[in-house]
Amino acid sequence: MAQFSQKVTKIGVYTSGGDAPGMNAAIRAVVRVGIAQNLEVYGIHNGYVGMMDNKIERLQLRDMANIIQRGGTVLKTGRSTEFMKPEGRVKAAQHLKAFGIDALVCIGGDGSFRGAHALWEEHQIPCVGVPGTIDNDIYGSDKTIGFDTAVNTALEAIDRIRDTAASHDRLFIIEVMGRNSGFIASHVGLAGGAEEIFAPEGNTTVDKALDRIKEAKSRGKTSSIIITAEGQKPGRAYDLAEAIRKKSGIDAKVSILGHQQRGGSPTAADRILASRMGAAAVDALLKGYCDIMIGTEGERLIQVPLDLVTKHEKKAQLDLISLANILAT
Repeated sequence: MAQFSQKVTKIGVYTSGGDAPGMNAAIRAVVRVGIAQNLEVYGIHNGYVGMMDNKIERLQLRDMANIIQRGGTVLKTGRSTEFMKPEGRVKAAQHLKAFGIDALVCIGGDGSFRGAHALWEEHQIPCVGVPGTIDNDIYGSDKTIGFDTAVNTALEAIDRIRDTAASHDRLFIIEVMGRNSGFIASHVGLAGGAEEIFAPEGNTTVDKALDRIKEAKSRGKTSSIIITAEGQKPGRAYDLAEAIRKKSGIDAKVSILGHQQRGGSPTAADRILASRMGAAAVDALLKGYCDIMIGTEGERLIQVPLDLVTKHEKKAQLDLISLANILAT
């Protein structure tokens, strides 16, 4: 955790990386709490891309009207390979300093936090991170903004698909998002009563899944649901379906939920979490703390150094997968 001594009068806020429901609630909290503390607050559009392109504007209270219920991010987001280079960060820092911006609130994931950490180390621009990602894979925080909404969005779809699976006595493979993280898969698998869950951190195999499905059939179960995280590329569910067909002759139906998990109105839990985190980020900057992320430990907000956040991986809860297997018997 770093500290700085200069007085903060102007702060910038931006969203970076993948969008997540609740980001707007966090932006709203940063802006309105900042203005309540007599700060000027500037919105940086399109994340680090906008920082380098000088897409910066001052935000007022009314700019935040009617956004708490909206998905996505009103500041828009982006990914930038140019910012990963020192010269890109020099350009971004020059634009920030031209506006007189004293400190930043970064809403995003671990890649976004690496950029914020670099701005502090290389240009002494204080920054506090707010974890916004549906994957819930940020080390140092039990919860991330957007995860609860994504889980509930996926769960609604799974409940609908189960109706069809039961009506036709079918096996469905449902693919949820999560390239390197199985948090969505494990949570919706447990909540949706899935018979098997394939997650990056797990050790489930096609053979094990087939054994469980056959065992369930022997007890009179006529339909089953398998949940899989997308893995390194969307479409993993089709690979699983083909492997199951070759090994057993079972024709599994596939449903890929895709980017609908990112969109939509955030749940109350995500709105509240985002509001608390956004307010805490402003408070931390006003107290002279930076190069940190606002995380959660249970219901308590905590401060975690960004270098720890970016150096460690957060693993999915394998106990949820084990419990889902027991409860689905």
